[in-house]
Amino acid sequence: MHRRRLITFICALVAALFLGGAVALVTTGNLCITSAARPDDAYEGAFSHYTASTDADGDGIDDQTDILEGARAYVKTRPRYRSAYYTAGHPDDGCGVCTDVVAQALLAAGYDLKALMARDIARNPQAYGITEPDPAIDFRRVVNQRTFLERYAVSLTCDIEDLAAWQGGDIAVFSDHVGIVSNRRDTDGIPYLIHHEGPFQLAYEDDGLARRANDIVGHYRIDACIAN
Repeated sequence: MHRRRLITFICALVAALFLGGAVALVTTGNLCITSAARPDDAYEGAFSHYTASTDADGDGIDDQTDILEGARAYVKTRPRYRSAYYTAGHPDDGCGVCTDVVAQALLAAGYDLKALMARDIARNPQAYGITEPDPAIDFRRVVNQRTFLERYAVSLTCDIEDLAAWQGGDIAVFSDHVGIVSNRRDTDGIPYLIHHEGPFQLAYEDDGLARRANDIVGHYRIDACIAN
C-alpha cells in the first residue's frame, strides 16, 4: 500500500512539474502555441471593402488595406506573448503584446505610431494624464493608444450588429485590449479580430470581436486624420 501511494505521489509530482514547466515556457514568452492560420470567411453575404483616400507610404496601396495587410504580416511572424520594456520601443526579440499589433500595422502603412504619439504627448500631456512621458513605452499602452485615436482618427460605432460599419483595417479597442478588424467574417457577418490576447491564445485571428462585444470601448479608422 505504501509503495503504491509513493508511486502515485511521484507520478503526480512529475506531472505537476512538467505542467508547471510548460506553463512557465508559455507565459515567459519562450514558447508560442498561437497559430497564424486564417479562419475561413464564413459569411454568405458580401460587403464592399472600404478603401481609404490616403496612401501615407506612397506604395500605391491605400492606408486601410496597408493596415490590414500589415497586421496580417506581423502575426505571421508568430510573436510570442510577453510584456516587457524595450529601450528602443518596438520589441526586438520576437515577443510582443496587443498594442504591438496595432503599432506594426500602422507602421506598415507609413505611420510611425511611436513618433506620432511621443510628439502629441509632449505637446499635450494633460490629454493623456501623463506627467512623465516615456516614448519607449507610452505608445504601447492601450489607454494611450485609445486617447490618440480619439484625438486623430475617425470614431465609429461600437455596435457590432451594424455589420457594414466594421471594415477590415479598422481598429477595435476594448477596456484592456486592442486589435485590428479582419476582412473575414463569421457566419453572422461579424468580422474576426487580428490581435494578440495572451500566451494561451490559439489563433491570432479569431472571434475576439464577437466574444468581447460588451467590452468594446472604441472603434476607429485611419483616414487622413493622423496628427502632423
